[in-house]
Amino acid sequence: MSNLLCSNPLIQFKMKIIPAQFPAKKSTMKPASISSRLQNSQTPSNQQLNLSVLRFTLGIPGLDESYLPRWIGYGFASLLILNHFVGSDSATTTPAQLRTEAIGLSLAAFSVLIPYLGKFLKGASATDKATIPEGTEQIFVMSQNILDTKKEDLAWATYILLRNTNTIAVLISVQGALCARGYWNIPEEASRKNLLEWFERQIERIGLKNLKDTLYFPQNSDSVLWELLPKGTRSLLVQPVLQVPKPGANQMEGIEGFVLLASSMGYAYGDRDKAWIGALANKFGGKSLSGQD
Repeated sequence: MSNLLCSNPLIQFKMKIIPAQFPAKKSTMKPASISSRLQNSQTPSNQQLNLSVLRFTLGIPGLDESYLPRWIGYGFASLLILNHFVGSDSATTTPAQLRTEAIGLSLAAFSVLIPYLGKFLKGASATDKATIPEGTEQIFVMSQNILDTKKEDLAWATYILLRNTNTIAVLISVQGALCARGYWNIPEEASRKNLLEWFERQIERIGLKNLKDTLYFPQNSDSVLWELLPKGTRSLLVQPVLQVPKPGANQMEGIEGFVLLASSMGYAYGDRDKAWIGALANKFGGKSLSGQD
């Protein structure tokens, strides 16, 4: 969902709350509150976190890569038809050429159907599209008592989750650090200054910090979790972040936090999505996010 996001997720934060317009265009002006930069001096562990969770995309605004096979099929079918009627003489057309063209058109038709088949197998309707619910507000807030490199990790994780899944709102809580991004319903009593405190109270009330197993609601339910989510949410995925024991250490697996994703689509997360989100969440297991390493 490229309309949710900024072009560079690695951001050095100097304010608690940044009402960023995610599709920000490049500008020669330097805002006083944030400065976008790429860290060339990142440690190998940070580079692994930033790069190993990427999915391949063309990076074209407004292009849904899931429909790429359909456009490829249309293109090859058009070329075959054009070649048949313009590039060859019907009097010299051989049966072998006709069979080859028929096979090519069949493959092109199958390529056109692939996106619809994929949605059907995942249980989603072909007409479902992620939409921004009315009454929501675009926010981007983050804890400030953590290292700058960890702020970048959280910013990058929320960016790719919004960019590569059908998510409209994401909330990450790891080791007391909190990051919320996307479209949320902000209550009137929660001002911009105490928005993080409002999220923390909701987390404590629901008991998400003690989550040990993945929660997935492909459709709206009566769960108390829905009181926290944006209005119009139809799918919810909560992935726990478990502590990764150090090699050779006699250490039990603990709970570090969770990654919460909300979508306005039903059946928004398939098996591949959940596996990928789980791998991303595991990147935070065992990492220290406090101001002291």
